[in-house]
Amino acid sequence: MKSIKKAIVFGFLSWLVPFIFSFLFFSPKGELLINQLLFKNIMVVSATWFTAFLIIKYFKIVDKNYVKEGLLLGFLWMVMNLVLDMVTLVPMGKAIGDYLPQIGLGYLMIPAMTILAGKILENKNKPDEKI
Repeated sequence: MKSIKKAIVFGFLSWLVPFIFSFLFFSPKGELLINQLLFKNIMVVSATWFTAFLIIKYFKIVDKNYVKEGLLLGFLWMVMNLVLDMVTLVPMGKAIGDYLPQIGLGYLMIPAMTILAGKILENKNKPDEKI
């Protein structure tokens, strides 16, 4: 990886910022203030946009091996997000059996986005190459 330190910091932020944002939708007693499906959609959209922002920031330092960098970055961030969720959400009462299909699978969007970013950058000077 071009910068493991930056990758780890950005990976942590990709989890922390949406986590903090989610508190806007809960009462002080921990009750969800909006419809659960709406909340989940808001969280997916906000996490995706913020992750896209971090991907752009990270790839500014990358000058070669874009797809490899995207692959490593995406899986690092995905694993970090899953582990951080397990450390915070499971102790708060979220069952692992409910977590994985409801939240955990969504983190597959991270490597999809980072690998795609890497592929786009790798192909930017090769307009005839197909994905």
